[in-house]
Amino acid sequence: MSARTKARKRALDILFQADVRGEELAIMLATEAKRAANEPAREASWLYARDIVDGVIDNRDAIDEQITTFAKDWSLQRMPVVDRALLRMGTWEILYNDEVPTAVAIDEAVELAKEFSTDDSGSFVHGVLARIARSS
Repeated sequence: MSARTKARKRALDILFQADVRGEELAIMLATEAKRAANEPAREASWLYARDIVDGVIDNRDAIDEQITTFAKDWSLQRMPVVDRALLRMGTWEILYNDEVPTAVAIDEAVELAKEFSTDDSGSFVHGVLARIARSS
């Protein structure tokens, strides 16, 4: 598993936990940073996870607007928490990270949805992210 794939799992965990606990992302990120300081072997995955979460924090309103626009008939509140976190992460990679090809961002989010969410989540995440990518 690549360092970026591991980083996406870490970022998903942070985004998910903050949402479920109703805590600010910045607080969850700071907590994870303290833990990561004690795990030097996982530094590569931590650095990209932090980039993802920082990117979601910095662009949250625009990201959520994109998701809401292209998630036909689905409000953010109605989505499973995992899907919401994956859509935020994938949207950030598509719109704000030129280092990641769009297809990779979508594929990685879909694979995580298949692993951690509902049976229908992979196709749902793919559809929303593909529409966001086509519009950008």
